[in-house]
Amino acid sequence: MKALELSKTFTLIEPGPVVLVTTHDGARSNVMTISWTMVTDFTPRFAITTGAWNHSFRALRKTRECVIAIPGVDLLDKVVGIGTCSGADTDKFARFALTPLPAREVGAPLIAECLANIECRVVDIVSRHGIVVLEGVAACVDTARKERRTLHAVGDGTFIADGRRLDRRTQMASKLPAGVWPPVV
Repeated sequence: MKALELSKTFTLIEPGPVVLVTTHDGARSNVMTISWTMVTDFTPRFAITTGAWNHSFRALRKTRECVIAIPGVDLLDKVVGIGTCSGADTDKFARFALTPLPAREVGAPLIAECLANIECRVVDIVSRHGIVVLEGVAACVDTARKERRTLHAVGDGTFIADGRRLDRRTQMASKLPAGVWPPVV
């Protein structure tokens, strides 16, 4: 095996999928790209890594709500573009031709072009580590969308798209939470 610089180890376990996080500060909506996400348990609790370096963080901290929008592979160039400009001087919804839709529970908008949207409220902000813990309060999925693959950032400017789905639900049934398997009919 070849030694790897410790500063590059995050590229080995970079989480996914890449998501778009929308906020609304009371005056206007914004969207940022986040590739560092985590599910915390089987409840609708999630964590994202962000902080004062992101323009949207002020709105997130002020309103304590956002939407996690999950883009498909077909939105890769928009995802990268959103992540490489600032909402401080750019209307990203207009620039990247994204359609904001009203959310049911939060003031931040859903993104119509995404596979799914999870409306969230902030549960905790761990400033020391740039971690924002979120609780999902509503969710929707676009079941008519043809492109279903999600993106995973490697962290070096490259991305991996989900591939073939491998089904091991029967073998894992004893470890899956109620309602996930078997399907509720």
